Amino acid sequence: MGVVRVERLAKSFGKVVAVDGVSFEIAEREFFSLLGPSGCGKTTTLRCVAGLETADAGTIEIAGRPVYRADAGLDVPPNERDIGMVFQSYAVWPHMTVFDNIAYPLRIRKIPQAGIAGRVAHVLRILGMTGLEERRPSQLSGGQQQRVALGRALALAPSVLLLDEPLSNLDAKLREQMRAELKLIQRETGLPILYVTHDQTEALAMSDRIAVMCEGRIHHLAPPEEIYRRPATAFVLDFIGSVNYLPCRLAGADDSSVTLLWREEAAITLPRPPHLPPGPDVLLAARPESWRFAAGSAGLPGTVVLRSFHGAGFEYRVRLGETEIRVMTPNDVRVSEGEAVRIVVSEGLLLEPDALSRPEARAA
Repeated sequence: MGVVRVERLAKSFGKVVAVDGVSFEIAEREFFSLLGPSGCGKTTTLRCVAGLETADAGTIEIAGRPVYRADAGLDVPPNERDIGMVFQSYAVWPHMTVFDNIAYPLRIRKIPQAGIAGRVAHVLRILGMTGLEERRPSQLSGGQQQRVALGRALALAPSVLLLDEPLSNLDAKLREQMRAELKLIQRETGLPILYVTHDQTEALAMSDRIAVMCEGRIHHLAPPEEIYRRPATAFVLDFIGSVNYLPCRLAGADDSSVTLLWREEAAITLPRPPHLPPGPDVLLAARPESWRFAAGSAGLPGTVVLRSFHGAGFEYRVRLGETEIRVMTPNDVRVSEGEAVRIVVSEGLLLEPDALSRPEARAA
């Protein structure tokens, strides 16, 4: 059984359905993320787990103990749910030292002073902040303030950590650093984490499993690589990473491959994807890294309209008729803007032509 267990959770605000029958479990030592755009229900789900919102239906268990059951009228207060929580804003006390900020929840629980000192010292060591006990938040960097907020959540040794977009106020470089630090801290403490974010890079880099949400529902719950390579629905495919769409016709298929026609002339042969739409008209969806430039007469004819440098390589925008395809290449591939090229694709998914207007449409 998971440390956190949520079943058929539902929550509405007036006529707006924020959470619509959401279910998931978080295992011991698991980093579990709720990912999706603003308004998808991820923060409301976390707040229901925390007890900061009262759900309309469903059940929530933490460490094997029911904390919410709609059918039984059970709704345990937040301070009795054995959770630690870090909000989007750091919410550290500006008039308190680092030590006092981290010690605050221990003092509220009336822990003896000797126990407080030992516990705070332990948390500071985990956070890499030993020696900063007497500093005030104004004397700390943004990343250090975030670690103080995390330390306060860790102080009571909760059963689970709930993190609500905790890195969104940091600059890009510091966010990248804190992603690594959060994973290292979790590895040392062994605590499961329920993490809410709209940042797909964060979720893919940090999570053991991701639940991608849209309109109050989970569209796909799986490890990051599966979410990226085999998205379950059109919404997940479009939301995670970059993707090119090319209208084609399905000309043939066998057990291992499919043949597509672009503009009824250029043939594309691909490994057979998990799902084939019912009709001949299809939308080929392929990541930019699945495309490459080809020599000779192979591939589809196009023109490079833009080249952008991205550090690890180049992104080219190639015009194919009325469609623009993004092609990612290593640094040693150089093509000029305005140059006529041919491009080939190594793998992709096939959607129905109108799938993007139906977020729940199957992609895999």
